[in-house]
Amino acid sequence: MKNKVLDLLPFLLIGDLVLPFLLAPTYRGYNHLMQVMSALGNPIAPLHILYNIWLIVLGIGILLCNFKLYPVIAEKSSSIAIMLFAIICIYAIGACILSGLFPVGETKELKTISSKIHGYGSVIGFMFLIFAPLFIGLYFFKSSSRFWGIFSLICFVFSLLCFAFFIMADKPKFHGSIIAFEGLWQRLSLLSMYLPLIALCITKNHHSV
Repeated sequence: MKNKVLDLLPFLLIGDLVLPFLLAPTYRGYNHLMQVMSALGNPIAPLHILYNIWLIVLGIGILLCNFKLYPVIAEKSSSIAIMLFAIICIYAIGACILSGLFPVGETKELKTISSKIHGYGSVIGFMFLIFAPLFIGLYFFKSSSRFWGIFSLICFVFSLLCFAFFIMADKPKFHGSIIAFEGLWQRLSLLSMYLPLIALCITKNHHSV
């Protein structure tokens, strides 16, 4: 039998990347290249409540899937399972649930309690999730899935690079350069973190038939 809960995770992760493109047309002036996804949850965005609810649902969904994923990984390595479980939990709580409960402000300045919780939770969640492809890659190698192991490690390096650009994007010296495309680097970073997780769910379900 396939694990129906793990079937859900790829759709949640893909949905997280796609939803901003569906909501953005309602937010006049929103720029996918320049603005982060969470800007769609700020109070002046027309559908901000919908986006913030989505973040909470996303976080809860990822947590539920994570509990199903743990025993699958633990079959090959308990240490990798523990590390990956902790990483995904921190991301789901910090960058999803807390970010949805405490929306970002109209600007990036952390002036309110809500924006501070959102900002710190999101950054911590992202920083931990960067290492998910690394541990997934190690798991694939232990499972003799060389192709997916290499793929995951490539995603890990790419996510590090994109996250570095994302952090540098708002620095004055990079204004006017491609590095200033904060929204682009955030999306590419997330994509490279999500792809190994999606591959993990698909390959495990395929082998469990």
